[in-house]
Amino acid sequence: MGYKEVYDRSLADPEGFWMEVAEAIDWVKKPSRALFAENAPLYEWFKDAEVNTCWNAVDRHVLAGRGPQYAIIHDSPVTGRTHKITYSELRNRVATLAGALRAKGVEKGDRVIIYMPMVPEAIEAMLACARLGAVHSVVFGGFAAHELAVRIDDARPKAILAASCGIEPGRVVHYKPLLDAAIDLATHKPDFCVILQREEEVAQLVEGRDFGWHSFQYGATPAECVPVSGDHPAYILYTSGTTGAPKGVVRPTAGHLVALNWTMKNIYNVDPGDVFWAASDVGWVVGHSYICYGPLIHGNTTLVFEGKPVGTPDAGTFWRVISEHKVRSFFTAPTALRAIKRDDPKGELIKGHDISCLRALYLAGERADPDTIEWAQRVMGVPVYDHWWQTETGWTIAGNPAGLEALPVKIGSPTVAMPGYDVHILDEGGHEVAPGTLGAIAVKLPLPPGTLPTLWNAEERYRKSYLSTFPGYYETGDAGMKDEDGYLWIMARTDDVINVAGHRLSTGAMEEVLAGHPDVAECAVIGVSDTLKGQAPVGLVCLTKGVNRPHDEIARECVTRVRDQIGPVAAFKLAVVVDRLPKTRSGKILRAIMVRIADGQAFKMPATIDDPAILDEIKIALQEIGLAQE
Repeated sequence: MGYKEVYDRSLADPEGFWMEVAEAIDWVKKPSRALFAENAPLYEWFKDAEVNTCWNAVDRHVLAGRGPQYAIIHDSPVTGRTHKITYSELRNRVATLAGALRAKGVEKGDRVIIYMPMVPEAIEAMLACARLGAVHSVVFGGFAAHELAVRIDDARPKAILAASCGIEPGRVVHYKPLLDAAIDLATHKPDFCVILQREEEVAQLVEGRDFGWHSFQYGATPAECVPVSGDHPAYILYTSGTTGAPKGVVRPTAGHLVALNWTMKNIYNVDPGDVFWAASDVGWVVGHSYICYGPLIHGNTTLVFEGKPVGTPDAGTFWRVISEHKVRSFFTAPTALRAIKRDDPKGELIKGHDISCLRALYLAGERADPDTIEWAQRVMGVPVYDHWWQTETGWTIAGNPAGLEALPVKIGSPTVAMPGYDVHILDEGGHEVAPGTLGAIAVKLPLPPGTLPTLWNAEERYRKSYLSTFPGYYETGDAGMKDEDGYLWIMARTDDVINVAGHRLSTGAMEEVLAGHPDVAECAVIGVSDTLKGQAPVGLVCLTKGVNRPHDEIARECVTRVRDQIGPVAAFKLAVVVDRLPKTRSGKILRAIMVRIADGQAFKMPATIDDPAILDEIKIALQEIGLAQE
């Protein structure tokens, strides 16, 4: 069957479609049906099944004869070490850790916070929780103490598993003092902590509360897999909004297993045994779905990379990893490629590496501008598939189902909706708009398996955040359009659609034009307050390495490009060259913060910001063009 038949069937007969897909999972007790709609608009999938995620990700592969296959390859340029772990070894390590946790009182339904860098032990901690039916919540390693404390109070964990430190190019990030401060700040106190002591830093342990990773497990009886119901939370993942309390996205166990397993072949086109690499972090949703769970459930080898696209040691590190470990499918964020392109615009560094093993590159996390996609295609010589999804959905909303049927690529579009996602473009009144018209992207309920059923201890907030704007739909918060062929175009977050003198304009379209300038490596367009027009666009551009031309000349050329290609309606008059853009650690550009700076408004420092000092640089640059006045 081709894409259209599969997709149409998923909407016409979701029950039959998903029950069939669910056959690939090992059930303790099979579900009697797929969809449970009794509590609509809160839908649940495979609710009456019994299953264990760790069994499906580890033990069943050992039983099937895959024990000697590598499950995890840890490639750590920051420490200069590579470590490979087979499925048999992984089973033993996870069962022992789970046994030690159980001996200290961790049971089904208990929460465990994981605060670790990109090391195999982070994956083992997640799987050990899944083995016991405990609910893990991974917090990005190095997150500020206050933000970690907020998550401790919301999840109320029985235990916290952490590392002594994380390692960044040129510096050691001290995790343990942050953890201690967070526990002091939090009202809820964990029963105990387990600390992975790394060679680069040995942390002080608090007597009676903290245990060393290895001594904690010494002599532990390995734990068996505990069956849980299909609707049991596999994990809580907090989305870090720039305002308000973080939202705890809940991932239901059975739907998660079924959906992720389906995506590995149908979207990422890998077979069991192939090496799959998602260059992300375990703290983000990509790390949950495609470093830990997806590849292991499907029987792949997953790559855990502790490094950066540039600086560990250079902009060729991705090519080395792909070549050395025979990566078949590679998934990263556009921002990583832009960093490589900025350092090595001609792609010279790929020449020393044979990446013929690679079948395709997948991009997600933010809009992939055509210029970056074209550069990657040219340098890497493989198809580049943009795809679009969210922390809330856990897997692809719109993509190119390369393992099912590779559809023609339209650069700038993540292609088409995946099975179970009935995607609509709506106006402010909730009415469908014509093809080619910008609107709010919403998905008709129910969402498919594996997506969030609610928020942790915050059902009302879930309804208000996602279900109230367009009744009967899930509101994605993104704006875009569909073309005549049904291809989806994601133009901006809804907040980034600006209103210039009554015209609704996409900042994403303007960014595409700026990215096409030969000297521009990366850019962002924001809408600032304008007394006459309501909002006016401003472009911030970072230049490619080695460009020495006057900045004001380049800024003028950028303004001309937008006026030529989008027209005077854009009222695009201001552009400024900056050294770098403020981003979250996952690579998303913090546009909303820059708008507040430009408008001279107060803002809350986002917990996820990569480097807070950058905001002062942005403020100075904006002041030079008459904005950001106190």
